[in-house]
Amino acid sequence: MALHLLTPTHLHHPSSPLPRRRAAASATATLAHPLRAHPRLRLRLAAVDVEWAHVLAEGWASPLRGFMREHEYLQCLHFNSLRLPSGGLANMSLPIVLAVDDAAKDRVGAAPDVALAGPDGELLAVLRSVEIYPHNKEERIARTWGTTAPGLPYVDEAITPAGNWLIGGDLEVLQPIKYNDGLDHYRLSPQQLRDEFDKRGADAVFAFQLRNPVHNGHALLMNDTRRRLLEMGFKNPILLLHPLGGFTKADDVPLPVRMEQHSKVLEDGVLDPETTIVSIFPSPMHYAGPTEVQWHAKARINAGANFYIVGRDPAGMGHPTEKRDLYNPDHGKKVLSMAPGLEKLNILPFKVAAYDTVAKKMAFFEPSRSQDFLFISGTKMRTFAKTGENPPDGFMCPGGWKVLVDYYNSLQTEGATTPATATV
Repeated sequence: MALHLLTPTHLHHPSSPLPRRRAAASATATLAHPLRAHPRLRLRLAAVDVEWAHVLAEGWASPLRGFMREHEYLQCLHFNSLRLPSGGLANMSLPIVLAVDDAAKDRVGAAPDVALAGPDGELLAVLRSVEIYPHNKEERIARTWGTTAPGLPYVDEAITPAGNWLIGGDLEVLQPIKYNDGLDHYRLSPQQLRDEFDKRGADAVFAFQLRNPVHNGHALLMNDTRRRLLEMGFKNPILLLHPLGGFTKADDVPLPVRMEQHSKVLEDGVLDPETTIVSIFPSPMHYAGPTEVQWHAKARINAGANFYIVGRDPAGMGHPTEKRDLYNPDHGKKVLSMAPGLEKLNILPFKVAAYDTVAKKMAFFEPSRSQDFLFISGTKMRTFAKTGENPPDGFMCPGGWKVLVDYYNSLQTEGATTPATATV
């Protein structure tokens, strides 16, 4: 069975609460005067900033209309939520901000609007009615991760090297953000996903967030969720298999390899293509545990999901300087069940899945016979693939496993053919 691909020809943006989008032709003309005449009013974004602009442009962070101004940033940092005009709360657990250095701050000055360009200089958006305020990195890191220990991947990538100021404003995107990496057809906006759910006649949508290859333990969770929803009386529950497509840490499997692996999982029948939509979630990854998992859940609400699968240690990672988990592995699902602003989402916590050495397949862990179960972590899975050692039968479908082995073999081949650098 082939993976069901969606190849939209244009983007549909939800109405009022989302950033505006101009037609590309008129946008260019509009920017020619006065912004194009004043290069000092143009800011060049880093790759991770483009990913956040993409998130904002498509409405994943609605009702947020652009990079956060200070009052939004403070609410997010201290309350994990935004106060709505109605008096209600919208969950917003991660700061979505744009940092600038002293020189950029001085260039912007008192200008009301600023043009935003990608790393290659291509004009992407305009930030309207801008506000600049201090970027207290230490406080941001401490409140987001609960630690300031060195070695946090997102901090090293996007915060430590960033400027000491934040610039916020309403985002007006000029054109759909594309990456031209052969995967843009997977990048469906919230509105496109809602349209596809309607097209398929879904009466329930359950989302599964992941940043790793799909093994049979993941598939067990997803297939068992569908079974449970059918037992609850739903007639056509649809799975949103939603791999994270933004920044990930260096030792994670790259997005193109993961997408090829996911395709093989559907081709091998581990998941049903008729009841599964595979789409890329454009957000960068923070590895901020219970704080970040709220963002992952909230974004899926905006895409039309009403059930969310959560397992052990969602969005977590090992402590960067100590040999332990950074977060309690059970806190993510507990926080999701209590978080303000996520009431529309039904959280589906699951028992831990592990390899049953007796049944020779992935199964839900049974404490009464713990000796029969083998836990294969993401690190151990990658080690198997790197060394050419096969995992136990039933851990992952053969086609999906071959994709991983081929990827790591290609890295070893590249390393073997790279000339050594002479040292003195």
